[in-house]
Amino acid sequence: MTSLHASLTPKAIAALLLVASADFLLFGQPDGIALPLFCGLIVVALVATAARGAARVRRVALVLAALLPMVEAVSPLSMTVALFGLAAFALSLSGRLQAGLAGMTKQVGALLLGAPLRLPRDMMRARKAAKRVRLSARSGTIAVWTLSVALGAVFLALFGAANPIIDRWLALLDVWLLLDLLSIGRIVFWLVVAALVWALLRPRLPRLPRWLRRKAGAGTTDGKSAVTHGSAGEAEDAGAPTLRDVIFSEGAVLRALVVFNALFAVQTVLDASYLWGGVALPEGLTYAGYAHRGAYPLIVTALLAAGFVLVTLRPGSALSANRLVRALVYVWIAQNVVLVVSSILRLDLYVGIYSLTYWRVAAFIWMGLVGAGLVLIMARIALHRSNEWLLGANLATLGAVLYACCFINFATIIANYNVMHNREITGEGYALDQEYLRSLGPAAIPAMDLFLERTPGMEGRMVMEREIAKQDFLARQQNWRAWGFRNWRLARYLDKHPVPVLVPAP
Repeated sequence: MTSLHASLTPKAIAALLLVASADFLLFGQPDGIALPLFCGLIVVALVATAARGAARVRRVALVLAALLPMVEAVSPLSMTVALFGLAAFALSLSGRLQAGLAGMTKQVGALLLGAPLRLPRDMMRARKAAKRVRLSARSGTIAVWTLSVALGAVFLALFGAANPIIDRWLALLDVWLLLDLLSIGRIVFWLVVAALVWALLRPRLPRLPRWLRRKAGAGTTDGKSAVTHGSAGEAEDAGAPTLRDVIFSEGAVLRALVVFNALFAVQTVLDASYLWGGVALPEGLTYAGYAHRGAYPLIVTALLAAGFVLVTLRPGSALSANRLVRALVYVWIAQNVVLVVSSILRLDLYVGIYSLTYWRVAAFIWMGLVGAGLVLIMARIALHRSNEWLLGANLATLGAVLYACCFINFATIIANYNVMHNREITGEGYALDQEYLRSLGPAAIPAMDLFLERTPGMEGRMVMEREIAKQDFLARQQNWRAWGFRNWRLARYLDKHPVPVLVPAP
């Protein structure tokens, strides 16, 4: 199983590239120079994935000579010669080609006859190997990129939801158009090409019938060799790292941090251009739409980033001691802090157009807490503190913020903001939502008075609603149990302003 792991990744990549090249060069195209060109690409792939020193100049010259007839004209005969040359070349690179034309012909025939089964057999072996708990170092090459690709795709999706510019870029990738290009014939073509090139990239001779094995003399030796390699592979796998160790290894985390910093840099540059730099947005996109899309998805992105850092950079681990990892983490957390600030600015722009509510105030506070949490994570890494310290610091920050919020009259702040920024007073923005203003209770009475004073002739039902809210409040204050410093301040205001100031309309 070790030999399979050692050669699987580069040859699998080469096979995928060759299938893609065959689709571009051959599928649905007329016969001509494209076929020998594709065969030349197979030669390049065989040389690139072969062991060092295997691809001698003489062998390469011979296989290129086998391709020359197809350059003259593509015919069944020239294709047969080319296929024979490619198969013989693949066997020679693997060290399995026998001397003599008769033995060579038998081996090439056996290789080509077994080609349809080579790919399914290796896929089954790879599947069995994947079920094992432990992996070899070479087989972890793909696993190393798992973290970068998986979480990077999540971040890209969140940026697409948060940023309409990135969303437009992603929309250019028309998945449905790609699906329309698929057909049964095309898929069969891919499978045939994949089976052929895989058999050439991993040339393994099938077990021949007994009467042929006596002549070939290769049956017993190969079997013993296979057993020996298998036991050696199992011995090597016994001390191999686990899948989790590979996915969260130093190399995997480094790759992930590079990918994440690059993705976040794109978002940061876009926000710096459109939100901070005043660059004009693309046609059909407003600042309100740009701001509305990004406030909350970017906070989710920051939380995922914080979770990634906490999971991968555990105190005392080797990753925490790696200077390059720490530097990349600092840069990434700094970008997350910038994104949190950008989210706050986006929400501020959105509130300026669609008014302020309790939930939007809570969102401002939540974003501030997320930003503080990111700074505390950076402090934990720099000061070499434990996760318990980080948890305590976050709880202390949360407690201090919640304690301070107890002394803030958010209803009055919301009411005053909505009154001072509505269309009736400023001439732009949103129309005052009087229903929501009344739902804020007696605390909105000073804001109602301000609105009535600034908009003569537009009092409508607000005067009556103000009087109802006032009477209900004063009735409750008759009971001494309802006293509170905030209520006392409102009662003093109502004593000084028993009725609103109504300025006659011009």
